Amino acid sequence: MVQIARAIFWFLARLPLLIGIFVTALVMSSCTMLGLNYASLETQNKPAPEPEIDVAAMVGDAGHRAGLMQAFEQVLYGPWPDGLPVHWGEARLVEADLFGGKGRLEEIPVTIGTGEGASLFHLVVATPSGTGPFPVIISQTFASNCAAFPGFPVTSTDDTPCEGSEMEGTVGFVATQIFGTYIARVPLERFLDSGIAYASFYGSDFVPDRRAQAPAVMENLGGPVAPTSTLMAWAYAYSAAMQALEAHPQMNADAMVLLGHSRFGKAALLAGVWDRGVDGVIAHQAGFAGASLSRSQTGEGLKRMGTSYPHWLAPEAQDWFDRLDALPVDQHQLLGLLAPTPVLLGNGRRDVWSDPNSSYRAALEASRVYVAAGAPGLPPGGMGQDFDPRAGIAWWLRPGGHSVVSEDIDTFIAFVTAQFDTPLPKQSAVHAAE
Repeated sequence: MVQIARAIFWFLARLPLLIGIFVTALVMSSCTMLGLNYASLETQNKPAPEPEIDVAAMVGDAGHRAGLMQAFEQVLYGPWPDGLPVHWGEARLVEADLFGGKGRLEEIPVTIGTGEGASLFHLVVATPSGTGPFPVIISQTFASNCAAFPGFPVTSTDDTPCEGSEMEGTVGFVATQIFGTYIARVPLERFLDSGIAYASFYGSDFVPDRRAQAPAVMENLGGPVAPTSTLMAWAYAYSAAMQALEAHPQMNADAMVLLGHSRFGKAALLAGVWDRGVDGVIAHQAGFAGASLSRSQTGEGLKRMGTSYPHWLAPEAQDWFDRLDALPVDQHQLLGLLAPTPVLLGNGRRDVWSDPNSSYRAALEASRVYVAAGAPGLPPGGMGQDFDPRAGIAWWLRPGGHSVVSEDIDTFIAFVTAQFDTPLPKQSAVHAAE
């Protein structure tokens, strides 16, 4: 009886925590519809992407390209905020002896906009030891800089030095169990060991990922053209971060790769299309309004995504949700507009919500544009093909769901290393010689 009483007392004492874990898991998993089903690997029995791509015009007709981009702006994303001012300040040294001499950590304040509505974010930059120049991965994170760089005195969202992280405790435990080890924390040491510089910022520090707040923030940025969707705003923030890094003496200005997971994967693709200075894109599990076909009936679907997160898309997109078959554009054309910029499309077999099947079919159609532009396209072999980091459209399908895990980091590094000459840092070279 004593043991039973102790067990009951143990359970009751931890009941609030268990309820908190359950509720947190339920809320977090609602955006991915976790399940036990797998994405189909069969593509031959699916409809061909529509509208049909005019390959010759996409490669050789600037007017055709401009018309397609305008169509995407009119029906999905709103305008690229051309002319929106970008300013950045002096880099602040955060850590001069990162991981025992493997690199250094800095922070650059970046401001987009003008007047009272201008928005500031802090770009945290890790550079390998050595002279470089190094290829750089530029990412937007789902959690604050405090969570992305735990233990380092970077600047928090409220513009004060970080003290702790919102990813500590129950929330962090549940989040990493569902969305992977690296959904928030950045694997800095792995990038540095590979001779790759890394820079990131919290996307919501620029424009918050909140339907009630985002439209007003975008409208008040003060430029000649205001973004009307957070996806286009975040895409512009990628471009702004890239501008801030182009003059950095250790960055290879010809090897700037944008990395985004989920909603930021969508934004990374847009940045690669609208800013042709982008040298590579890693769009990991970008889903609808990203790499997956809007007409697809599998997975989350564009309508459900746009209804759940209306601020991600321009207000005009709501008019198309009940007539998706009439859309004048679809995502295979967006991927075609990216050509010949190398792109890695990351997918999870259980991430049916993001619809890897239609993403592959979109990539297969866009591959024709890559080849016509003189770049390698999507390798043959179907959805289950071996990953080829040298491909123009590099396809990656792993087991598991909507997350960022260790295997993904290895794949991102392999892609950047294969696409760009990556100088090995001095310390890594010594280790290799040993």
